[in-house]
Amino acid sequence: MIWQLSHRADRAALPLADRHYNRQKVGSPQFVPPGRCIVLLSRCERALWVTSWPFAEYVRHEWAGAWVNSLFRNEGAGLSSELIQEAVSVTRHFWGDGPEPHGIITFVDAGEIRSTNPGYCYTRAGWKHIGFSKGGLKAFGQAPAEMPAAERPYSPQTEFAFA
Repeated sequence: MIWQLSHRADRAALPLADRHYNRQKVGSPQFVPPGRCIVLLSRCERALWVTSWPFAEYVRHEWAGAWVNSLFRNEGAGLSSELIQEAVSVTRHFWGDGPEPHGIITFVDAGEIRSTNPGYCYTRAGWKHIGFSKGGLKAFGQAPAEMPAAERPYSPQTEFAFA
């Protein structure tokens, strides 16, 4: 397991968050939307993942109730598709089987990605292209039945205790 649990104002994660294309206020100590969240930082501190779980009544897209991968940045921590699968596993560890019917979603701004196939790492991780946001962002999702099994994140305390 590459991911360890972090938090919405982790100073070690802040540089990665600041370099993500959807960062609204670079340098702000918090980089996660309000509400429920799981923040994961790779042990090497070269990848950052955020799963948000906004309350459905405050959501404006058509996948209200879904978990949302609101930030993923990988700067050499491993294969992005494998990091995505592990992050979903950790999310399930904390939050269960996933909200029906949508599970987990993310939005990709094709104009901000250097890839010729924006969102490819998500499709390699088992996600499907499910449509577009009202603003034209590509939406990818993974239904609960397609998610990897739950797995706890790395914890130095737990690893030491069982060594």
